[in-house]
Amino acid sequence: MATLPESPCFADAPPIATDVARGVTRLLCRHDLFAICEIPLPNGRRADLMAIDAKGSLTIVEIKVARADLLGDGKWRDYLDYCDRFFWAVPPGLAHILEEERYLPGEAGLIVADRYDAAIVRDAGHRPLAPARRKAEVLRFARRAARRLAAQIDPSLGDAI
Repeated sequence: MATLPESPCFADAPPIATDVARGVTRLLCRHDLFAICEIPLPNGRRADLMAIDAKGSLTIVEIKVARADLLGDGKWRDYLDYCDRFFWAVPPGLAHILEEERYLPGEAGLIVADRYDAAIVRDAGHRPLAPARRKAEVLRFARRAARRLAAQIDPSLGDAI
């Protein structure tokens, strides 16, 4: 039996980031949202997880597992133009930092996760994308997911993901 290529997701990340992503993915699936990881955005940023629901709403989840990384992150607002909802996802010890006003607690949601599960501690505000932006982003999401599935069938296509 042939083995599938390794997932490109979180290849260079510490194991705890992979654990948080796994827990968040399980949570999202229970809410009928299906995510793919490390999604390049048109502005040059890369979303850790982007999920889509049955109505085409997009959610971005930014994973932070170290205090210094969280405190030094100034790019996260660049994600807001590409999603309807934005969440931070952290292991249990970092959740308290995200209550600070600079992390927009009224707008950005908070998920606490480990390897086995996750919980929404604070729901994200809903900021609907403009119809043209939604169409473009949903199409990019679908094509990215399809390219990744194609690479599982033919690993030589892996460079396209």
